Amino acid sequence: MRISRYSPLNRAKGGLSAAALTIALAGCSVTTEPLSFLQIEQAANQSLAALDLEQEPVTGPIGLYEAMARALKYNLDHRVEMMRIALAQKELASATTDMLPKLLASAGYDTRSNEGASYSRSIFSDTLAAEPTTSTEKSNISADLKFSYNILDFGLSYIRAKQAADKALIAEELRRRVMVRIIEEVRTAYWKTLSADQLLDGFSKLEKRVEQTLSDNRRLRESGQTSPLATLTYERELVDIRREIGVLERQLKTAKYELAGLMGMKPGTAFSIRQPARTIVDLDTQLVAMDELVRIAMTNRSEFREILYRERINEAEGDAVLLEALPTASLTAGFAYDSNDLLYNSNWALLSTRIGWNAMKVFHYPARRKAVEADEALLEAQEKALTMAIVTQVYVARARYAHLRRETMDTAEFLDIQQRILRQTQAGIAASTESQQTLIREEMNTLVASSRFDTAYADLQTAFANVYAALGLDPWREAVSLDASVDEIAAALRLAWRERGDLDG
Repeated sequence: MRISRYSPLNRAKGGLSAAALTIALAGCSVTTEPLSFLQIEQAANQSLAALDLEQEPVTGPIGLYEAMARALKYNLDHRVEMMRIALAQKELASATTDMLPKLLASAGYDTRSNEGASYSRSIFSDTLAAEPTTSTEKSNISADLKFSYNILDFGLSYIRAKQAADKALIAEELRRRVMVRIIEEVRTAYWKTLSADQLLDGFSKLEKRVEQTLSDNRRLRESGQTSPLATLTYERELVDIRREIGVLERQLKTAKYELAGLMGMKPGTAFSIRQPARTIVDLDTQLVAMDELVRIAMTNRSEFREILYRERINEAEGDAVLLEALPTASLTAGFAYDSNDLLYNSNWALLSTRIGWNAMKVFHYPARRKAVEADEALLEAQEKALTMAIVTQVYVARARYAHLRRETMDTAEFLDIQQRILRQTQAGIAASTESQQTLIREEMNTLVASSRFDTAYADLQTAFANVYAALGLDPWREAVSLDASVDEIAAALRLAWRERGDLDG
């Protein structure tokens, strides 16, 4: 009897098949699994605990170059770049081993339930042999050891190893860039921290006196004992100075946290910094002509070197694309063993050569070559843009330093004048010729002038470091291992920067 494909039996089979397929697909599906709060909390606690790095103990006030040394040695961003270099070196070592011949070893055990026998038949008489014969045992052990060498693979591995070497050099340039940035940031944070240590306590005390003076002044104004316009004008001066103090406080209060973070310390860690000598360097006596500075920058900037390495990597990629389109030849040599007693020789040496060609690679080559050429054009455009940026940065850095140098000298002169005014006012108070209101105003003006000078000097120090960053010069003349002590690294930094005219720290 013929069963219709629409019969209940077939429909039942179809339903079972669909159900089985649904169950199978459900078993293969992947659902999202968000992290639980407990997992996130545990990870956060572990990350916070990891911030407590092993460091050389701080034995006294930290100088400028010790701060730089601690930043280079313990800064976490710098450590990331060091690990990136280590990874690139390991990838280079791995790529280098790919050039070696392949050593292939294999062993196996084979067995079957019956004899692997066969008949033979004459191709001339079509006569079938009377009995089946076999040349293998039911069970046997085999093993072989082969050296395999593919010429095309060697060429590609050599190119990839060269590219890996250039990537390792790029990682080193990225580390240099981070190192220069850290030095700039440490200089800025150090001088702001020093300013904060000197001024914040004075700000706090003076603010209390300002509040008291404002309260007294308002009471006098409301009582009608003084001219309303005079008291309001004085109050306006006090409020304006208090506002400026607030702005300066906000800028200074975060400086110590920033410096601690740069040195690899947890923000909030207690430390003090040393008051160094202050020098205003005349870079015109330290630097050569602008054309020579531009040449120095072009040969030392890590960004330019990185572009050159990337161009070399892309050039090698063009060679790799061409190699992949060519035929390949492989050579194999080795030894083999088989426990089959029916073999006349149970072990033997082998040698073979093969030539192969994936012809489809030829059709892929034009498109891949165009991609390499497009990358080359992009890198050339980036090189031109970077060249213009570097030249501009050299000019801007030098001009900015010259401007800030004049500005710092002006603020220093202003501070000196303000300090003399304060001394005259204090003398007037002693002689009863000046009021307490005038004294408070001049004390605030002096504090603000001092803060402005410190801020200007910190900006000048940042600009000073930025000039050498624009030139691409490392913080030290000769590389010093970061495994050295903080004092040794600080000494190398001090030597290099003093040769550049910086006597701070």
